[in-house]
Amino acid sequence: MKRIDDLKAGVAVIILNEENQVLLQKRSDVGLWGIPSGHIEIGETVSEAAIREIKEETNLDIRIKKLIGVYSEPDSQVFTYPNGRVVHFITTCFLAEITGGELRCNSSESQEIQFFEQQSLPRDLLKMHPQWLNDALANDDLAFIR
Repeated sequence: MKRIDDLKAGVAVIILNEENQVLLQKRSDVGLWGIPSGHIEIGETVSEAAIREIKEETNLDIRIKKLIGVYSEPDSQVFTYPNGRVVHFITTCFLAEITGGELRCNSSESQEIQFFEQQSLPRDLLKMHPQWLNDALANDDLAFIR
């Protein structure tokens, strides 16, 4: 296994609009599209982190509907940043609905934010994100542990 510098707790939030399109952000750090996600800060719950991250990155207010899954598999959850830092993420992924706010690129962490048809997602997606999305769209009552 390659050298890992850090272990971080992360959150990811899948948001579908009325047309069932999925919200993605193009991240500034790697220039790839992905599901809005971020780190849990000390003193926060996973749901508080999810709500805060979405507000920071998209300006949207959300309500968490359900837990999609918890992801820790090193094959997909070890991420190498452009500066060479390698982080193993344990990510809690939620499905959420929009309750307010107006969609806009709210943070320097995002180059772009937009809704995509599920059948025509951008090709340059972060490697762990298609699994999260597939699990969310599986419409399973039980959470996935991967």
